Amino acid sequence: MSAAPTLPEKPKGKRPIGWIVAAAIVVVAIVVAVVVGALRSGGSSGAAAGDGAGKTVTIGVADESLGYWDTYTELAKERLGVTVKLTNFSDYSLPNPALKDGQLDINQFQHIQYLADYNVTSNDDLQPIGSTAVYPLPLYSTKYDEPSELPENAKVAIPNDSINQARALLILQAADLITLEDGGSAFSTTDDIETKQVDVQTLDASQTANALQQGSVDAAVVNNNFATAAGLPISDAIYQDDPSSASAAPYVNVFAVRDEDKDDETYLDLAELFQDDAVQQAFAKDLPEAVARDESAETLQDELAEVQQDAKAAKQ
Repeated sequence: MSAAPTLPEKPKGKRPIGWIVAAAIVVVAIVVAVVVGALRSGGSSGAAAGDGAGKTVTIGVADESLGYWDTYTELAKERLGVTVKLTNFSDYSLPNPALKDGQLDINQFQHIQYLADYNVTSNDDLQPIGSTAVYPLPLYSTKYDEPSELPENAKVAIPNDSINQARALLILQAADLITLEDGGSAFSTTDDIETKQVDVQTLDASQTANALQQGSVDAAVVNNNFATAAGLPISDAIYQDDPSSASAAPYVNVFAVRDEDKDDETYLDLAELFQDDAVQQAFAKDLPEAVARDESAETLQDELAEVQQDAKAAKQ
């Protein structure tokens, strides 16, 4: 019987180079796939992660030139991955229709009282989703230091839009310059003036500061952003309401959106971003007289609903 065939011994030494190269390529491919997947998902700590990443959001404002907006837009890009485009308005009557028509995604220029009046008058349903601050509404004069110094029949300019007009009239009453029927309300007009020591003149809100500076009136109630734009120093304010009082709740300024967008996470994130410490510091530097407020969307919407009921009753 012949001997069984002898099997060859297993080769010893290094594996073939080709096999090693192929294995290395596979490993590299796996690593690249993992890295790319992590980047696409935003990673575990990416600042731009979230539903808003890569979006452009247009916000209508009335004070774009103030520096705090630079801080805000930079943080929106860094933290949320959102490019914020600001559209500035000098006329208060324009930002809400622009929001309704889709020219804006958000606006931030008005308080709840103004928004309620707009919704009732226009049969609209814009909603607040975040707060900024309450601004005092000052009575300015470049000639006199106290309301009591204003001569009889001195000309006093106030805004002519319904909500700022009512608030201005309440300020003049608190300064003992006029009295209003039944003590006045958030919906008073010049027709409700019962007695007066001054001649009250209504102008577009954007023109009250100009009238004062040109000398055509002796005093003027001027909204904050228009006073800032005109360079009116707060030292020229001779009277103002109290922005920290409980009665100031309807005058909290808000970020507003269309009703169908009130739960949009990106918009809610942008409203909340205003409360960031860096934004708040810049805001306080630009507008030291403002009293910052941090209210939830739900609280603001409840307040709006209540004020809208009052607005409807006042218009009946």
